Amino acid sequence: MTAIRQKNVTAAQWTANGSAVEPADLTKEENVVFGSNVFSIKTQKERLPADVFDRLQGTLERGEALDVELADAVAEAMKDWALENGATHYTHVFQPLTGLTAEKHDSFFSPTDDGRSIARFKGSELIQGEPDASSFPTGGIRATFEARGYTAWDPTSPAFLLDNPNGTLLCIPTAFASWTGEALDAKIPLLRSMDALSRSAVRALKLLGDEDTSRVVTTVGPEQEYFLIDEQYFYARPDLVLTGRTLFGAQPAKGHELDDHYFGAIPERVLAYMMDCEAELAKLGVPITTRHNEVAPAQYEVAPMFENSNVGSDHQQLLMQVLQSKARKYGLVCLLHEKPFAGVNGSGKHNNWSMGTDTGHNLLDPGDTPSENLSFLFFCAAVIQAVDKHQGLLRATVANIGQDHRLGANEAPPAIISIFLGGELEKVFGTMAAGEGDPHTPDEVLDLGAEVLPDLPMDGGDRNRTSPFAFTGNKFEFRALGSSMSLAFTNTVLNTVVAEAIDDLADKLEAAEGDDLAAKVIKVVTDSYVENQRIIFGGDGYSDAWQQEAEKRGLKNLRTTPDALPEVIAPSTIEVFGKYNVLSERELEARYEVWVEQYAMNANIEAETAATIARTQIIPAVAKHLVLLDEADAELLEKESRGLFNELVDKTIALEDANGYPDGLEQEGMELAIYARDRQLTAMHDVRVVADKLERIVADNYWPLPKYSEMMFIK
Repeated sequence: MTAIRQKNVTAAQWTANGSAVEPADLTKEENVVFGSNVFSIKTQKERLPADVFDRLQGTLERGEALDVELADAVAEAMKDWALENGATHYTHVFQPLTGLTAEKHDSFFSPTDDGRSIARFKGSELIQGEPDASSFPTGGIRATFEARGYTAWDPTSPAFLLDNPNGTLLCIPTAFASWTGEALDAKIPLLRSMDALSRSAVRALKLLGDEDTSRVVTTVGPEQEYFLIDEQYFYARPDLVLTGRTLFGAQPAKGHELDDHYFGAIPERVLAYMMDCEAELAKLGVPITTRHNEVAPAQYEVAPMFENSNVGSDHQQLLMQVLQSKARKYGLVCLLHEKPFAGVNGSGKHNNWSMGTDTGHNLLDPGDTPSENLSFLFFCAAVIQAVDKHQGLLRATVANIGQDHRLGANEAPPAIISIFLGGELEKVFGTMAAGEGDPHTPDEVLDLGAEVLPDLPMDGGDRNRTSPFAFTGNKFEFRALGSSMSLAFTNTVLNTVVAEAIDDLADKLEAAEGDDLAAKVIKVVTDSYVENQRIIFGGDGYSDAWQQEAEKRGLKNLRTTPDALPEVIAPSTIEVFGKYNVLSERELEARYEVWVEQYAMNANIEAETAATIARTQIIPAVAKHLVLLDEADAELLEKESRGLFNELVDKTIALEDANGYPDGLEQEGMELAIYARDRQLTAMHDVRVVADKLERIVADNYWPLPKYSEMMFIK
């Protein structure tokens, strides 16, 4: 047994060490900690003067900016609350175009003339911060010397306290923009898109007879998948440290082919970690509903409840941060990469998306009444139309280098975007399109002189895990999002393209002749479905037959990130985002440039790391093994190993050559990304194939990297 394996067998014999989360009597109010670290509406009501509280809530409901006087009052109350809970610093938390969360900590305390200090925090400091914008990717929006950027408080996403063993930090969710007003973050476009969809949906609802709804909110319920491995294995793998995934690793004798991990008993150390994460997230107001083992060994899932898209996106970033920070306490490392281990299930983040009114109506719930049926059919048709028209853009929202190892890999949704409606719901739409009924779909669907429309199925059939976009009873589940990704851009796109489709159907409904509302709605819905039904597919999305069928239907198959990203700046994308003032053409171009650059740089990091590991660790290990075989006079074994050794050396040299960019190649942009995909990653794969063969035959105590059989199974 290798030394590191022995150490980790010992490490896996985990005990709480006095740091366990103590159980509490949750029937007592003082022990219910949910939201205790959040400057929530309840806390605001307790700490703000009644008139200030009412003004604040009214401002938020109307979507208006805070005036200075109101901001000063809120800031004073927020400061006092934070100080009473141990905070010494505050930070504006935002999501730049890195895809990560950014923060700069400022102290509440300022020195006085008499050598003391005083806590200061004004409304101006709450509302606006001023970080260096040039230090974040901007896609050319700002030149390096034009450094000024602004953070602006988002009062619709509550401030919260982040505890640390040595103190507490007040975190203020904010937007991030250049000093000329361009969005440099993920939040601003998301908020714009939510407003756009709300306006379009409220207009449509009025046409459908709903005069009570004044706002429609999109909601998300993300399902976060992740891996946990022992910390010592992580630091023994340079590829995991630098890239988040294993660049080498032979398949173990056992993976997940026995289907014995999914929903299995959770190991004690892992369960303790999960409970600690959930306790922390509860204080932060993140409502966790489920936890369980996922398909692959060492893979798990946590899922929060539905929240509005903006708060849900912020909470998702916070959830990922907590998952990673808490793991260290238990001698673990949380891997959020989409494909940290080849040959086993990768990690996604299912984006459960819906639309709800301020009167409590889920627009994607089929409902029990004729009016609800009509509303559901209208908005469901709008989603179908939006996904069909903008399928390429939706694929681009889930594109990154990690996703290229996952999408379409017989364990995740395919790269082809399609919609699964379920057998019964597809039959409802199909019958309407065909103009005929059947025993399961009564003629009353089409005979609009009847008093009621038929009941529509809540559960339209069995779930289809191969579908990237599936209807699941009262929501659509976009399953293609990657585990490391922010929710923001995907939901920005969903909100915007669905708003466009709603307006299109509303225009046609307004123009329709006749007085029978139901008849007009059915006509508009049917026409839209017929035009866009190519996007509907209920079969095996992993099959070769679907690849061929999708091509016949004219659906896009954007296999890699360089294939998908041009959709971000396609004319149809520029048009729809401009129409709804969600992102300007320049803001879209900036994101395209940043994401293309990130792909190329990440590919280069992977390729350079693989070449270094092969040259400095694997080749020397195999050389030692060859000496061992030579001394043992094991001629046949030595011949086998030497052949692979020579091949490994050749492939490593070829990879190193690919890592030296040829003359004439642009050092940025899509040309570099394509080169990285076609040359660097291909050469890296070639090295891996040989190295993984050697891992199976080189003496165990010589092999320099922890193996899959250790990392995934020692818990």
